[in-house]
Amino acid sequence: MAALVVTAAFGIGSITIAGAQAPATNSAIVLGVGAKPSQRVVSWYTSANTTQSVQLAPTSQLVDGAFPANAPTFAATVAANTVNGGFNAHAVLDGLQENTAYSYRVGAEGGWSATYTFKTQKFSGNVDFLFFGDPQIGSSGNVPKDGAGWEDTLKVATEANPNAELLVSGGDQVETANTEAQWNAFLGSDKLRSYPWAATIGNHDVGGRAYDQHFWTPNTDRSADFYNGDASTRSGGDYWYTYKNVLFIHLNSNAYSVAKDVAHVNYITSVVNAHGAEAKYTVLVYHHAIYSPASHANDSDNVQRRKDFPTAFSDLGVDLVLQGHDHSYSRSYALKNGQKGNASEQPGANQVTQGPGGVIYVTGNSASGSKYYDLSTPRAGEFGPDPLDPTGKRHYANSVENQEHVRTYVKVQARDDALVVENIRSGTCAAPNAAVEVGNVSWCGPNNGGAAAQPVGSIVDRVVIHAAETPADAPVGGTVPATLALTLGAQAAFGAFTPGIAKDYTASTTATVVSTAGDAALTATDPSTTAPGRLVNGTFALTSPLQVAGTPLPSTVKTYAAPVSNDNVAIDFKQSIGANEALRTGSYAKTLTFTLSTTNP
Repeated sequence: MAALVVTAAFGIGSITIAGAQAPATNSAIVLGVGAKPSQRVVSWYTSANTTQSVQLAPTSQLVDGAFPANAPTFAATVAANTVNGGFNAHAVLDGLQENTAYSYRVGAEGGWSATYTFKTQKFSGNVDFLFFGDPQIGSSGNVPKDGAGWEDTLKVATEANPNAELLVSGGDQVETANTEAQWNAFLGSDKLRSYPWAATIGNHDVGGRAYDQHFWTPNTDRSADFYNGDASTRSGGDYWYTYKNVLFIHLNSNAYSVAKDVAHVNYITSVVNAHGAEAKYTVLVYHHAIYSPASHANDSDNVQRRKDFPTAFSDLGVDLVLQGHDHSYSRSYALKNGQKGNASEQPGANQVTQGPGGVIYVTGNSASGSKYYDLSTPRAGEFGPDPLDPTGKRHYANSVENQEHVRTYVKVQARDDALVVENIRSGTCAAPNAAVEVGNVSWCGPNNGGAAAQPVGSIVDRVVIHAAETPADAPVGGTVPATLALTLGAQAAFGAFTPGIAKDYTASTTATVVSTAGDAALTATDPSTTAPGRLVNGTFALTSPLQVAGTPLPSTVKTYAAPVSNDNVAIDFKQSIGANEALRTGSYAKTLTFTLSTTNP
């Protein structure tokens, strides 16, 4: 409890009053992504090294803005800032429930911040997220104008896509790493307290510790290979998280060399091996666009990354790579090992099948309007032209390149059947658009300013990326039992034999044959021991043998060299009787045996 001490010195005429220390003040609050959908991370700056926490409750439980008495708190980790004074804090909010609106505040009793809200959605299935290239607040030379453009893009993007679940960074949050006025403008929008920000280190962020002070990231590996200098004075690290059906891996691409690029690939490999099966898609995020369409396309560091990354990314089954750095937009073909994977894929195709090893690389344009780079001319022998572009102005790896000097963002829908990627305008040539406002660029609009700017929300590029077609054998079938089936038709009858007249008498019947064997034969035999092969009437037998299928018994009626089904066979009989042959009154007959047999069941 606060104590008030009053000391009075009578006769001197002075009174000194000393009160308890004021509560810590909190600022720069930002909601961050957790290791899984049921987590969020809150990071902030605080003025004093005091006990700090996040108080959280379902929004439905607040009454007139007041938190319930039993609202849980999540203890924060507090550390001294290494630059700019003060302290930084973060707390992991775990155990969140699906489809729930939450309210939270940071600080401590007597010194809580304002209340902010966020909403969870389902923790499995499809996910929409938004990707932002280089806000780089301060780059135009006018921090307020840059901040205004960034705040407007966040407003436009989240209002147009209220079900987006993540805001993903392409790096370069600010122009100057440790300048807190720029960070304050970057963090000015309350959207960054309602949607989780998945931070990425850019080359303008890496040169100081402010980035690491502002953002706590999950599963972060801070090995020396993932820094491009002294870790005590610079920001760094690679990290990963799984969000529903997507495995995200963020790299500090500022740390580059043959050895460091190998370390990045090894890190990706270990994460994919351990967690790749938990998600349908693997998305890599880093700052330096290796297939950028503008001035950084042929920087020596990008040339090195183009040697070190693409084959590994194809081998690891990476689906999508999101990048920044070049303040212009590009979408690559489906690249396998750094080359076009499908020779028939056309520029600007809005339906693409990756094929095995196919990777799509996207470069995001400026989300704030603070700086734009014009598209560069491909250099033959380096990052050369696309042979499908008759103008020679588009780089060989890219299906689409665009620069209009207007703010944009990228929307990604990770569906069960496809990835949908859209580059969407969040501004026009009008303010807020700092680079245009202050005259850093001389034109604005499509076709190098030759056409009117398109409206906010219009689409620059859209592609549906279908999953790689990987053939797999799935046995299906049934078993045919060995079958030899024979059905005989009506009894054959010669009719009346006429004595004293020579004549050939004929008759016929039919047989239906089913055989699954490799070969088969239909034969006729006389099993009787009395006058074999001849018709008999008691003890009397005809002189001439009975003919079946043109030959005396035993006879072969028909043969088969393959299986047969329901073959209707005509069976012909012939009986010859001479003019001088004595015939006995009565019926001449025999019971024959017909057999269907095989030597190749």
